[in-house]
Amino acid sequence: MVKFSEMPYQRPDTEKLKAKITELTGRLKAANSYEEARQAFLELDTLDRHVDTAGNLASIRHSIDTRDTFYDEEMKFWNEAGPELQEYTHGFTLALLKSPFRPEFEKEFGDVMFLNAELAVKSFSPEIIAEMQEENKLVTEYEKLLASAQIPFEGGVYTISQMTPFKSDPDDERRLAAWKAEGQWYKDNQEKLDDLYDKLVHLRDQMGRKLGYDSYIPLGYNRMNRNCYDQKDVEKFRLAVQKYLVPLAESIYQEQAVRLGKSYPMSFADNALEFRSGNPRPQGSADDIVAHAKKFYEELSPETAEFFHTMLDGELMDLLSKEGKEGGGYCTSIPDYEVPFIFANFNGTQGDVEVVTHEAGHAFAGYMNRRRVPLSTVWPGMEACEVHSMSMEFLAWPWEEGFFGKDTDKFYYSHLASAITFIPYGTMVDHFQHIVFEKPEMTPAQRHAVWKELLGIYMPWQKLDGVIPFYSEGEGWQRQHHIYSFPFYYIDYCLAQTVALEIWALQQTDRKDAWDHYMAYTRQGGSRTFTQLLDHADLKSPFDEECLHSVCRAAREWLSAFDQSVIV
Repeated sequence: MVKFSEMPYQRPDTEKLKAKITELTGRLKAANSYEEARQAFLELDTLDRHVDTAGNLASIRHSIDTRDTFYDEEMKFWNEAGPELQEYTHGFTLALLKSPFRPEFEKEFGDVMFLNAELAVKSFSPEIIAEMQEENKLVTEYEKLLASAQIPFEGGVYTISQMTPFKSDPDDERRLAAWKAEGQWYKDNQEKLDDLYDKLVHLRDQMGRKLGYDSYIPLGYNRMNRNCYDQKDVEKFRLAVQKYLVPLAESIYQEQAVRLGKSYPMSFADNALEFRSGNPRPQGSADDIVAHAKKFYEELSPETAEFFHTMLDGELMDLLSKEGKEGGGYCTSIPDYEVPFIFANFNGTQGDVEVVTHEAGHAFAGYMNRRRVPLSTVWPGMEACEVHSMSMEFLAWPWEEGFFGKDTDKFYYSHLASAITFIPYGTMVDHFQHIVFEKPEMTPAQRHAVWKELLGIYMPWQKLDGVIPFYSEGEGWQRQHHIYSFPFYYIDYCLAQTVALEIWALQQTDRKDAWDHYMAYTRQGGSRTFTQLLDHADLKSPFDEECLHSVCRAAREWLSAFDQSVIV
């Protein structure tokens, strides 16, 4: 196989691409038979794979080192070229929707691609190309700003990712100092952060209005391919989170305050320390974590064994945090080589293990469906994709001792508790964005005030005492890059976490049954909508209030029965 380092990159000729897409669009329109129409469709799919491969190679290599001037220029190219090419693929999509052979296409390739095509048509017009290009530039500027962070701490200088271990240090003074140091970097750059987001909000609002919407919200939903639920469904989920999740999460933090010997509610820094003896940390080096991940996937199933060997042999993971590297983690694909790629920033915390389960969960799903046609059906929607990853985290539980050693019990408690407490936070992120785009005229100060108010609703365990100004003054949303880069994405994590907790609950009684449900879900790729995928895998929808109610009940029972004397 071709290793990642050996994959050649060449900037495509956009004029030739435009000409080829125009030709294929003409052939689709002029087709006298399904076979003629099908051939044009398949040729465009092959072309899409080539374009995606080039764009993703440039993006990955830019992420690995944002200081690399070559790939920095290539990202500028793709920021401009992407929207321009979309005008031409938009024409092909319109022709496909109007094709007299649509029934034959649906019979062979399924109807979800037409559902998504209809949303794509509603999401684009040549009128907004300039705005899309500017949006790309602003997002890249924000990501580069975060990647450039140099935070002085205890005589050293660290990136945002490298500060993470200090922010959960068992020593109270050191942990608080780390939170203050990180917060100060954001405060020092707040004017720029406020300005970037203000421009993005107005730009996105303008795009929505140009396309005939009252705000960006409908456009944002269409861009996220919400093909089986709407804003009302999300609002219903939000209310269920407030009803079931927030009280359960609050009880978790109340018990944590007792363990730490702190008064409740606690500061952001104290909430970050789950156990007085320290949060669970993986044993061994990064190489040890990868080695045990290999053992886990080899023993889990023949399919996962083949997948992880491919990742290792192809150099398809870049895991270590280093200067100039973009923050965070993600999984993407390189279609021409039929492989996924995992990008991460190991930093010595339990998140390192969650990378080789979470991001590898995405990668495994992509690998299982890598040969699906068209390319758009390899992956389902984002909320559906996050089920692959979050569930894989829980499926790794029987192997956790190899990752955590003496901290294994701590990890079990922490992982489940974190899954519960995350959902209110993630829902708050989504709620915040709805308010922002409903009132795009708000000032930066007003946006901070909204976030602070929402903290009181979704995260009442956070003490807003001003000790760490950036967080306690309602500015902490600026560290959540999805808000800048991927509007309305974040609720996907919450919906998926709810489904993953379903699979966790199944696993408590029957591991094989849980795995069978997971595979029944994963094998479908993007061939169905989110709710259809769940239905075909015999899993409940998170939009059903009973789903949240039942997973909270199961989690509460598990947490109550857990012997907390082993996790002090």
